[in-house]
Amino acid sequence: MQLPSSHSDSARITDVRTVLLTGPCTGDPFLSETRRLRSAAFIEIHTDTAHTGLGETYAGYFMPESIPSIVDFFKPVLIGQDVEDIAKLWGRMYHSGNFWCRVGLGVNVLNGIEAALWDLKGKLENKPVHALLGGSQHERLPAYATGGASNYPLEKLSRKIDHYLSLGFRAFKVGAGSHSLENGHHVDDNPKAAADCEVTKLEHIRAHVGTDVGVMLDAHMGNTPTGQWDLETATAVLKALEPFHLMFFEEPLHYTDYLGYSALCKETSVPVAGGECLTGLSEWRVFIDNDCFDIGQPDASFTGGLTTVLLVADMLAARNRTIATHAWGAGGSLMQNIHVAFACKNTTIVEVPPDYGPLHGEVMGESFQMCDGYLLPPTEPGLGITLGEETKSRFPFRPGSGEFNDVPGKNLAEMDKRLSG
Repeated sequence: MQLPSSHSDSARITDVRTVLLTGPCTGDPFLSETRRLRSAAFIEIHTDTAHTGLGETYAGYFMPESIPSIVDFFKPVLIGQDVEDIAKLWGRMYHSGNFWCRVGLGVNVLNGIEAALWDLKGKLENKPVHALLGGSQHERLPAYATGGASNYPLEKLSRKIDHYLSLGFRAFKVGAGSHSLENGHHVDDNPKAAADCEVTKLEHIRAHVGTDVGVMLDAHMGNTPTGQWDLETATAVLKALEPFHLMFFEEPLHYTDYLGYSALCKETSVPVAGGECLTGLSEWRVFIDNDCFDIGQPDASFTGGLTTVLLVADMLAARNRTIATHAWGAGGSLMQNIHVAFACKNTTIVEVPPDYGPLHGEVMGESFQMCDGYLLPPTEPGLGITLGEETKSRFPFRPGSGEFNDVPGKNLAEMDKRLSG
């Protein structure tokens, strides 16, 4: 593909700053049972004009303390530069950290910096970012509510689903297994038990919402708090779910098992989705070339950059695959993914955190627009996000508020409780 480029008014970069915040994870009463707080890392690019670029790296949700030092590493590459050629600036930063930022944390942070550059360029040209990325390819896009764990008992799961439908969504995603206040999170790893659990759940869900509402499941095997499914278990589950017309089944295997993903896609008619944890074109290419996903889920605050997501989408399209952008960061992350989703021809649906909290709402303002379950193309210049001083002062960063998987010595629920108290 031809990478996007356009002329910008002159503006020299004078400073690059990291802003770490900690606030309520969500306004969703069901999601709040599993996570009370979220951390977020925003990057500000200041110029010799009145315009400031703002972006977010999803890495700030997991390891926020590491972000400022990495931003400072890349900062000298940007000082004194304009944003005429964002690809060139990204390439310089990427090359300067070539030994350690080809994939993983380094390129995650680069993603947030690049997003801020696009936001700045959009403000300078008075255009939304999707217009700079080649223009919107869709008049509207369906959105789904990302619901986290399946809150049990099943009657409670029904109330959760009703809550999302009341917010205007016509599609939703919930987790494999179950979560209850009494028993915590549980996912079976025995093939028959795991399949029976999900069939019982889908029978209940379809009886409750009918066939007109889109339903997705997420096993979270790239980031599960318990053990991982193997190919035998994932195959048993997905084949058992074939009668229920899932839009997709997300992360049925761990990302170390790309050969398993490739085999699984050949064994079931349920669309297999994944990719939120993948970074950089080289890592994505392994999964794409092996047909590991029917639906790729790049994240425009984590994958490596907005332009990187466009390239990933093109690679998937060349193999007749589609994308469904991932978004579980704060407001910057969500808007970055919405702009990219509209710029990609093969976008099928967009993830949206339902009933989001202030680190979404106060950042996005009126830029986020959803009507009858569909997103509308953003119209504000840049990404349409702002980070005011009042928001910064109300949600100061609390060290230790990044998310992690529980292991002995690090317990997420205990951390949330301590920091919320």
